[in-house]
Amino acid sequence: MTNDDKKSKYFEAVGRRKTSVARVRISSASKNSIIVNDKDYLQYFITPDLQAIAHDPFDKVKIDDKFAVSVKLNGGGIVSQAGALRHGIARALVKYNEEMRKKLKVHGYLKRDPRMKERRKFGLKKARKAPQWSKR
Repeated sequence: MTNDDKKSKYFEAVGRRKTSVARVRISSASKNSIIVNDKDYLQYFITPDLQAIAHDPFDKVKIDDKFAVSVKLNGGGIVSQAGALRHGIARALVKYNEEMRKKLKVHGYLKRDPRMKERRKFGLKKARKAPQWSKR
């Protein structure tokens, strides 16, 4: 693939975390921007921790100001959405350039975090919390 193809084309990937799904498209641009559900990611993710989670894949491969990213996020809470976005961006970067795979894999950004909320069992109040025992 030539350099011109990479500039005109976009690379798409899906990131997941808990029940959140992020559909990510990255394209080469002169200005760095991450647009999440038609908002800037700094407005969407209010806390600096969540902003850092969303921007981590770019920091690890050291290509900050190279891509325009557009994301459709749905499902889950705000923290799991940030994790889904990180997963999606990392997978899209690997599609863009296979050499980035090694750095992203070391940090665990290419692996979907498998932790989910455990289902509630019959006879229990929550997944593992039992009702209070009484002798009589």
